[in-house]
Amino acid sequence: MISSISVFYSHNFLKHDTGPGHPERPDRIMACVAALKNCDFVDQLEWKYPRSATEEELKYIHSVQHIKHVKQVCKTSGLLDSDTVVCPESYNIAKQSAGAWLDGVQEVLNMNSAIILSRPPGHHAERNRAMGFCLFSNAALAAYFALKQNGIHKVCIFDWDVHHGNGTQDIIKNNPNIYYISTHQFPFYPGTGFHTDTGQHNNILNIPLIEGTNSIEYLKIFDEIVIPFIQKSDSDILIVSAGFDAHRRDPLASINLETEDFAYMTKKLLKIQPNLLIGLEGGYDLTSLGECCVVIAKALLDDA
Repeated sequence: MISSISVFYSHNFLKHDTGPGHPERPDRIMACVAALKNCDFVDQLEWKYPRSATEEELKYIHSVQHIKHVKQVCKTSGLLDSDTVVCPESYNIAKQSAGAWLDGVQEVLNMNSAIILSRPPGHHAERNRAMGFCLFSNAALAAYFALKQNGIHKVCIFDWDVHHGNGTQDIIKNNPNIYYISTHQFPFYPGTGFHTDTGQHNNILNIPLIEGTNSIEYLKIFDEIVIPFIQKSDSDILIVSAGFDAHRRDPLASINLETEDFAYMTKKLLKIQPNLLIGLEGGYDLTSLGECCVVIAKALLDDA
């Protein structure tokens, strides 16, 4: 039997219209999909249509007021903050983006790895606030959803996006059963993620990186600090907030990782958990996005 990896994607994600010139644009997802559909192992990718998260599920992590506010602004298009543009379809699309991550959790529980190609992204969305292109906090929701499943007692989220996931941290910081690690350029948007922010239960590891950090420096930190923290968490499921804007070609940031670095990290994470949920966050160079999706999918398949 040929091993396969599940890829959750919906054409609806292309309909989240952020307007001309906006970095978080439909082309990002199109680049990921095109790269995977043209890769050498396309026959081993199982494309799946994701469900939508319900409002009751969104309430696991967001206030009723936040959900109502997002829904209301989306009715007529507009701005949730200076960077976060929405159109009339955005509310339902954001619910499906969140639901794709929940499907990813179920896939991991079924002993398979999952790649989530969804937008809008989520890691900047706080309990009561949408910001930084994000409406709902996909990774945090996936973690809370996972804890409601049989046999899942602890969850770990590793966020390798170049920006700090302030929303994820805001939502999980007081939960002793969710661990969060972020490597991020600092000082940089959104201005959070100090190394002293460790959470109420020492369940948060923030690793601020200086502009220009290269592969050798980054992977040393990954091997010597990130991996031991994940191992110590002894979590039952590992979620990756996979932004690819730490790539050296990304136009919005200044961390200099190579495409293969993301494959290396994926392979090391698979030694801790044999099945991973890897969901798209940022990444704004289209070529790099496609390349990175292919190498992480290959790493997952090789391990399977």
